Amino acid sequence: MNGPERHPLPPVIIGLAGGSGSGKTTVAYRLRESFPGRTIQIIHHDSYYHDSSHLPMERRLEVNYDHPGAFDTELLVEHLETLRRGEAIEVPQYDYSTHSRRPEATLVEPAHIVFVEGILVLESASLRDLMDIRLYVDVDADERVLRRMARDIRERGRTMESVVDQYLGVVKPMHLQFCAPSKRYAHLIIPEGGHNQVAVDLIAAKIQEVFHERDRLHDAGWNAQPTPGGET
Repeated sequence: MNGPERHPLPPVIIGLAGGSGSGKTTVAYRLRESFPGRTIQIIHHDSYYHDSSHLPMERRLEVNYDHPGAFDTELLVEHLETLRRGEAIEVPQYDYSTHSRRPEATLVEPAHIVFVEGILVLESASLRDLMDIRLYVDVDADERVLRRMARDIRERGRTMESVVDQYLGVVKPMHLQFCAPSKRYAHLIIPEGGHNQVAVDLIAAKIQEVFHERDRLHDAGWNAQPTPGGET
């Protein structure tokens, strides 16, 4: 007998919320640089938009994609629970030009760290319950809208007029109603996003602290899974 079997420890799940164009993914990339020896996955809430292929295109354009109801959050929760069990998932691929899911999916393997980023990832209590660390990236609205405009024109084939109309008609009011209030659930609010090196260093130190505790439990042969952050 070699003692009790050691089960893989669950990943450190980190929620990254903030307004559209706030630089959430940049924060995740900066933090990834702090852990070259760890496996890291970044999961985007945008990948989990409901499929609208059953609707005519004019109806798809009318969907409020900044409302919590636009996301298949239940599937994302299911996938995070699967990753915590040490199993791979298939993340949907969303096509912004057709507002529908592509037939193929992206295989995501278990990792030491899983970032879950999106404008509303802290709005959902079921997602928050799975997070060990909850972050909110707080960037000035003018800077966010300029970043969003550049991204949507470059990557999603939008016109400047359509981006402005969508921002004023949907994005801004939904941000004020759902995204900004979720800031109160964050363990840490990050001004200036990925450019805030002090905040990035503090978060990296906290992640390392979680790893040290889990490594200690693993070395002790304790198989119980640590409880995620939950509500505070």
